Amino acid sequence: MNRIIYISILLLTLAASTTVKAQVNTEQVIRIGQNALYYEDYMLSIQYFNQAITSRPDLATPYFMRSIAKLNLDDYQGAENDATLALERNKFIVDAWEVRGVARQNMGKLREAIEDYTQALILLPNNKNILFNRALAQLEEGDTVGAAESYATLIRHNPSYENGYIGRARLYLAQNDTASALADLDRAISLNKLATNAYILRADISFSSATPDYDRALADLDQAIKLQPRQASLFVNRAFVRYKLDDYFGAMADYDYALQLDPLNSAALFNRGVLRSEVHDNDKAINDFSEFLRINPNDGRALYNRALLYHTTHQWQRALNDINKVIQSEPSLPTAWFLRSDIYRNMGNHAKSNADFDKGVAVAKSLKPDEKVDIPSTPIEDHTSERFATLLTIDNTSDPLQQDYHNPGIRGKVQDRNIKVEYLPMFVLSYYAPATELRESTYFIKEVDEINDTHILPNVVMITNSEVPLNDPEEIERHFASIKQFKEAIAQSPRPIDYFGLAMAQSTVHDYDGATQSLTKLLELTPDLAAAYLQRGVVKYRQLSSADPEVTLPADTPPEVVAQMMRSRMSQVFEDFDTASRLAPHMAYAYYNKGVVLLDLNDLTSALSAFTKAIEIMPNMGEAYYNRGYVYLKLGNLEAGTADLSKAGELGILPSYNLIKRIR
Repeated sequence: MNRIIYISILLLTLAASTTVKAQVNTEQVIRIGQNALYYEDYMLSIQYFNQAITSRPDLATPYFMRSIAKLNLDDYQGAENDATLALERNKFIVDAWEVRGVARQNMGKLREAIEDYTQALILLPNNKNILFNRALAQLEEGDTVGAAESYATLIRHNPSYENGYIGRARLYLAQNDTASALADLDRAISLNKLATNAYILRADISFSSATPDYDRALADLDQAIKLQPRQASLFVNRAFVRYKLDDYFGAMADYDYALQLDPLNSAALFNRGVLRSEVHDNDKAINDFSEFLRINPNDGRALYNRALLYHTTHQWQRALNDINKVIQSEPSLPTAWFLRSDIYRNMGNHAKSNADFDKGVAVAKSLKPDEKVDIPSTPIEDHTSERFATLLTIDNTSDPLQQDYHNPGIRGKVQDRNIKVEYLPMFVLSYYAPATELRESTYFIKEVDEINDTHILPNVVMITNSEVPLNDPEEIERHFASIKQFKEAIAQSPRPIDYFGLAMAQSTVHDYDGATQSLTKLLELTPDLAAAYLQRGVVKYRQLSSADPEVTLPADTPPEVVAQMMRSRMSQVFEDFDTASRLAPHMAYAYYNKGVVLLDLNDLTSALSAFTKAIEIMPNMGEAYYNRGYVYLKLGNLEAGTADLSKAGELGILPSYNLIKRIR
């Protein structure tokens, strides 16, 4: 119900706004981008608008169109920035004010969003979508008078617009006028039997009133779920209603399905934990509260409930750890002191047990007779780094519905795809790089281009971080034959190009020892070939990564010792990347690859510096923006991480929008 309604933009109305002086190719690129946008190919459309912006940065239209694409990808910061750039060039694009208002409203910038909607209404009075969104923002801002005026205008000019009545019902509820709210919701449903939000809000009223009507709430939620079967919150609410109606199995089934749809749904995890504890399914209840606490590590209710479960299952130390946190945040809770007293008693520490019991009695006596004693509920804060760590554990949740797109990689709302959350790999010289619709050409290294111009190698060498797996037996056999041919040529008259070709073939068939030796021979002949150092660094990295140092260490070796050993082993990899950077200061790939190794070693601040240097050298290196955003999120910096991911998405890095949505 709180979700802001997205605007419906008529793309064709913008075609005429393109400046007449624009070059024909720019107009054509914008038109193709509009087509892609119309068919919901948002990632692809962004690439076309990027081209138009590069060609004609003075035009407002491509910035505006790109803002729509980003808005549909839930990249609100990126949408706001692009809409601002469009308005700087043409302040009379009404839809740009609306797009920016929607983006700001979704980010909680309510005052700024209201100002944008008001400006849009000056240019386009009585527009129902803009009036509706402004009323929502005004209500959320606490301006009930302004919201009432907006709804009155909206309904007066659009008496058949059901969302106007739904929105006004929320206003009435804020003013404790339940009767008027129900009348508006009934009116909305009479206008549109598919008005999901009306059923949801009416169900909320039914089960939260002083005299709850759970049967009516269940009927409304059943209808809402028929209309929106993929919304996890509906199953959470229905589970609550079913629980109140003593339908335990129905409630549990709803919580289970809600978590299939949204594994990070805190309400479902917490409530299922409570339900499981009530029927003494203690181990599973502990798992639910543990998952909840990974997302919200300081929540007092979950800590208290898990402490009780640990106490029940005789896990005394774990129970003690949890109840200590509860007492630290809420020392005036007598039951917490009594629980810790019993934990200490079971652990054999009678002195502390007696002290806590006396403290609990004293706290209970200090409370006023009418003072309610409850389990503490600490505020759920924005623990970006903890939430990000949790995302890494749910990289591929099940999706009951089959995707409709033939190319789900770039089409539609890619932020909703189940994409594994991980940083992007190194760049390597390879014969095999995938062609994509988001990038017309591969990256470029001058030295490699000169090698390709010799036409001595069997394939064109490219720089890529997404090698295509080699699965064709005939192709594999051809590379083994190539290894034999280069070795024969070297035996007769060793040339640098032959060592390079041999190393490339060995790398392709994963003979990293041989490739390292060949590249070393090559560098003895041509010590200034930066690309060879880059490739040898990658090959050494793969060679070292395939050997696990923990296998040769005692099982009780401290993690920091293992980490130090790994860093020591990677020193020769760093040396090759540093040499490549020294010989070719403008080779961003060496800094990027170094950042990947540092990220592997969990040296986040150094990785951040490496990716930043790569971006300074190559400002359009989307992979570096993505990995730097990944590091920022791991460090807990949501704002910087989101900004980098937005830029990476703009540059065609598909997982960016998925991660932006999931971290929020």
